[in-house]
Amino acid sequence: MTYGLGLLTDGGLIMASDSRSNAGVDQVARVVKLSRFELAGDRVLVLLAAGNLATTQAVQQTLTQALGTGAVEDLFAQSSLFHAARCIGGVLRQVMQQDADFVRPYGDPSATFLFGGQIGQQPTCLYQIYSAGNFVAADERTPFLQIGETKYGKPILDRSFHAGLDLEVSTKLALLSFDATIRSNLSVAAPIDLVAYRAGSLALGPTFEFGAGESYYDTVTQSFSAGLTELVDRLPNPPGA
Repeated sequence: MTYGLGLLTDGGLIMASDSRSNAGVDQVARVVKLSRFELAGDRVLVLLAAGNLATTQAVQQTLTQALGTGAVEDLFAQSSLFHAARCIGGVLRQVMQQDADFVRPYGDPSATFLFGGQIGQQPTCLYQIYSAGNFVAADERTPFLQIGETKYGKPILDRSFHAGLDLEVSTKLALLSFDATIRSNLSVAAPIDLVAYRAGSLALGPTFEFGAGESYYDTVTQSFSAGLTELVDRLPNPPGA
C-alpha cells in the first residue's frame, strides 16, 4: 500500500507520496512513486502512483518513452490537462487489459494515480485516475484528492485544509497528514517525496524528501504533537469531573 496526496489551492498545487513498497512482511523496498514531466515554459505535469508496482511502473515507463514522439501516449502533445488525464487513463487501461488476468491469481493488479499540473495559461488542475481509466477532478468544494491508504491522513485535511491557503501552510498540512498515516499504518513509510507548484510559473521546484530524522519534518510533527497535547489539557473538563 502507499499514500499519495494532491492539494489544489488558489495559488498552486502540492503533490506528495510516501516511498514504501511491500509484498509481504519480508519484502519491503523504497521506491519513487512521483514522476515529473516538464516542458520548459509550456507545461509542468506531476504523476503519483499507488497500487500494484508492476502496473504503475508499466504506465510510467510507457508515458516516459512516448514523450516528444507525437504518439497518442505523448503527454507533451496533449492540448489540456483533461486530455492528458485521458491519455494516462488510456495507458492504464491498456496495461490492465494486457496483464491483469495473468497477475490476478497472485494478487491485486489494479493501480490508481493522481495527476496534476498546468499547460500554458490554462488553469492548474488535479485529477484522480482509477484502474478503469476513468477519472475525477478536484474543485473548490473538493480541493484535495488521495490515493492508497487514505483514511488516517484525511481527518486533519477535512478540518483544516481549504483552497484559499497558501502553499507554505498547505505543505505543513500535507506533512501532518502523512505523519498521521505513518503513525497508524506500517505499509506507509518515509521518506515522503513532495513537490510544490506555484500557479502560472510553468516551473517546478525541487522534489523534497521529508522523513524521520530530517530537521524540518521532525520540527513540524513534534510541534504539532506537543501543541495538540497542550490544547487537550486546556479543554474544559467533562460534566461531573
